[in-house]
Amino acid sequence: MSDDDSVATMALPGLARALIGAGVLTQRQAETLYAQAQARQTGFITELIGSQSVSPRDLAHVMSVAFAAPLIDLDAVDPQRLPRGLLDPKTCQRYRVVPLGRRGNRLSVATADPSDLQAAEKIKFETQLSVDWIIAEVDKLGKLVEAFTASAQQVIDQIVGQTFDFAADGIEITSDEPADEVSAEVEDAPVVRFLQKMLLDAYTMRASDLHFEPYEHQYRVRFRIDGELREVASPPVAIKDKLASRIKVISKLDIAEKRVPQDGRMKLKVGPDKVIDFRVSTLPTLFGEKVVIRILDPSSAQMGIDALGYEPDEKAKLLEAINRPYGMVLVTGPTGSGKTVSLYTCLNLLNQPGVNISTVEDPAEINLPGVNQVNVNEKAGLTFAAALRAFLRQDPDIIMVGEIRDLETADIAIKAAQTGHLVLSTLHTNDAPSTLTRLLNMGVAPFNIASSINLITAQRLARRLCPKCKVPHHDIPERALLDAGFRPEDLDGQWQPYRPVGCPACHEGYKGRVGIYQVMPVTEAIQQLILRGASALEIAAQARAEGVRTLRESGLRKVKMGITSLEEVLAVTNN
Repeated sequence: MSDDDSVATMALPGLARALIGAGVLTQRQAETLYAQAQARQTGFITELIGSQSVSPRDLAHVMSVAFAAPLIDLDAVDPQRLPRGLLDPKTCQRYRVVPLGRRGNRLSVATADPSDLQAAEKIKFETQLSVDWIIAEVDKLGKLVEAFTASAQQVIDQIVGQTFDFAADGIEITSDEPADEVSAEVEDAPVVRFLQKMLLDAYTMRASDLHFEPYEHQYRVRFRIDGELREVASPPVAIKDKLASRIKVISKLDIAEKRVPQDGRMKLKVGPDKVIDFRVSTLPTLFGEKVVIRILDPSSAQMGIDALGYEPDEKAKLLEAINRPYGMVLVTGPTGSGKTVSLYTCLNLLNQPGVNISTVEDPAEINLPGVNQVNVNEKAGLTFAAALRAFLRQDPDIIMVGEIRDLETADIAIKAAQTGHLVLSTLHTNDAPSTLTRLLNMGVAPFNIASSINLITAQRLARRLCPKCKVPHHDIPERALLDAGFRPEDLDGQWQPYRPVGCPACHEGYKGRVGIYQVMPVTEAIQQLILRGASALEIAAQARAEGVRTLRESGLRKVKMGITSLEEVLAVTNN
């Protein structure tokens, strides 16, 4: 090699010399690419990859061999799990490096150019740690650098969208607190916009709940739509504390208290006349406060009883029971089965100017004008039982108890039902017959149960098939239909089950939900069984003899009508 060639070679960057030594580039190619990089004020690697002289994968392998450094596949690296606070994002962007991990006084750093001594010195000066280079493919490294250095605001802007103007559309979160007190607390614009976006999306997507869930390296937002939780966003972990604080400020909760659960309420104003209420619950977890927000839609109580899904005979039994002047009507089912909506639909029917209605709940979920609603406050001594005692001195006609949880509440509610009041309440039991034995097990006397309860309705919510995309399901074997509960005479070929498909108008083939009910009036025959301490099985047999359908049978009728799928009914009902 001549002296001139030696001088030219030494003028090239270390990366170029390594490629020449490996036989990937000729000296002339390297000099040309280096000259182009200087003229265009770009990096040598940029010109190298742009010229297609070598692929990113081959370049990484050559660098790994030439500098005896390990290779890494950045597809397997989660940007959220990379160490934060070690390197300035500007340093990462300038030198195209990403910190991968620290061990003792050594820092592992991903790079595509391990010959960059200036980058190594800068990182060592900034972190006071020795640098161990890890070779990565340059194209994958560029994407990781962007993801790693993206600010929380940039990520939130991507989720929310730059074109949506909340203020112009009259959308804002409102609070009963004075404006200066709210603004004095957490007022981070990106967080405010993100929260508004999530609340509005949840409402428009007909979600019932929003879950904001912090984990060690992830923060996710999920909506419960038609009973199913779906992940809708994964904002930066860095915003979890600001978002929780913002929600707590609006909900009038203590932002300094992060050790115990808290409950509150807030509102979202959508346009000049529409306001949506939300119930807020916070819970301390290992990696921050989880926040669950329940959407309280007052319009759900205005749907009318026909929209709930009662069969005509079930509807007639229910209306007859709630129109009696006294007695008790119980609604049972698990959490999230629509008991509150059913009760408020009944209250809406009974809500007349000449009727005094009082409710006690924990807390009141639906605001119904004309009804006196009370929230339980156990810290202040306002329990279900205490509120019921107060109601009896308030000249009530109808009383609604959010839930009968103990013997004291049950005794007072039954006493009210026996003394000329109509009492509506809920219990957590699997079906209507087991509700009676549950009250017996709580300690309520059999004669009080038999003389006070008019009717019990058990319910579940099943997802409705989307009418636009559902298709007949011809592949269900006859044996499977019989095992599900259909009788041989039901399989007469006059109907066919449907299955979900999925389209832009629905979620996985389902849109909305429909109630499945077991409506059991307490007849004289059932009263006799209660008085002699009969089991739930005996009561269920008598109810069947009187024509009361089980939850499964009620669900199968919805399958025959094409309202829901067999799979959905099997999932939400018991045999």
